[in-house]
Amino acid sequence: MAKLAKAGDFCPNKECPDYEKLQSASQHNIIKAGKTKAGVQRYECTTCHRTFTATKGTLFYGKRTAAETILETLAFLAEGNRISSLSRVKGIKEDTILSWLREAAQHTDTINEILLKDFKVKRGQLDGLWLFIQNKGQKKPIGQPACRRKG
Repeated sequence: MAKLAKAGDFCPNKECPDYEKLQSASQHNIIKAGKTKAGVQRYECTTCHRTFTATKGTLFYGKRTAAETILETLAFLAEGNRISSLSRVKGIKEDTILSWLREAAQHTDTINEILLKDFKVKRGQLDGLWLFIQNKGQKKPIGQPACRRKG
């Protein structure tokens, strides 16, 4: 069975000579470099000396909201709750929830796995969630203005 690479296994810096090269037993160019204020593991590439976090390339990268809250909100949306209701109850702006949805669409396999396993969301609910996201990204066509009668 193949092992999937994760943050800390390679350098994500495109200018680095070791960009996307997986570490081997003989080469250890990625080292732990403390944690962020939120407790997320930080890494440093000893080749280019750039740092990055374990959430780099994920839905949670750069978010001030806890991953658990984001996932819970996505699970509620998959179960049919309205964005306006979640915004009111959780105290999160509707635009923020919509941005999470759009970003989640770029990570569907990972998000599906987590929501199915940890939040007991059903497969049909997830299909509805992704369909909802697709429709939210499109603008409705603007109709022709109504004709005005003179008189």
